[in-house]
Amino acid sequence: MPDEFNKELQQSLRKAKLYSQTSEMKKWLPSIIILPIAIYWTLNRGNYGLIDNVDLVIHEAGHLFFMFFGKFIYTLGGTLMQIILPSLIAFTFFRNNYRTGVQFGLLWLGQNFNNISVYAADAQARKLPLLGGNKVYHDWHYLLNELGILEYDYLVGYTFYAIAILIFILTVLLPLIIKD
Repeated sequence: MPDEFNKELQQSLRKAKLYSQTSEMKKWLPSIIILPIAIYWTLNRGNYGLIDNVDLVIHEAGHLFFMFFGKFIYTLGGTLMQIILPSLIAFTFFRNNYRTGVQFGLLWLGQNFNNISVYAADAQARKLPLLGGNKVYHDWHYLLNELGILEYDYLVGYTFYAIAILIFILTVLLPLIIKD
């Protein structure tokens, strides 16, 4: 029995990672990189960049994927895909115990919620340029009108914005939550 225990102990010690101050600093490096990006996106809500073009393609693909579920879900499908895809990426990294991947997946998710907040808040004004021009309808105008809350579009937008900020905070603080 003691030989078996010693053998298991030796195997565990071989697998164990040495802890040092360098290890502590390395686990915070992604957060240090992510923090200014999250702050920039938070303070520049509504300014579109390269990642928004990627999000637009994903949004439009969401309509395609959800087109068989009726007009409401079809319309919501663009936004759903913007939430589902980065969530799946973050979850995949989480399942594989790769915290940095989780952080960047969550950063993208937060950026998408920031993007969605602008679109939802524009439901009444409909000033954002839409892909397809005047031939298409504004997703959030339709959705909020169907729900009878169109006049509260700004609150819906701020709710998505608050979710984005919470996700950004979670992303930066993730090394406190997920231990190596």
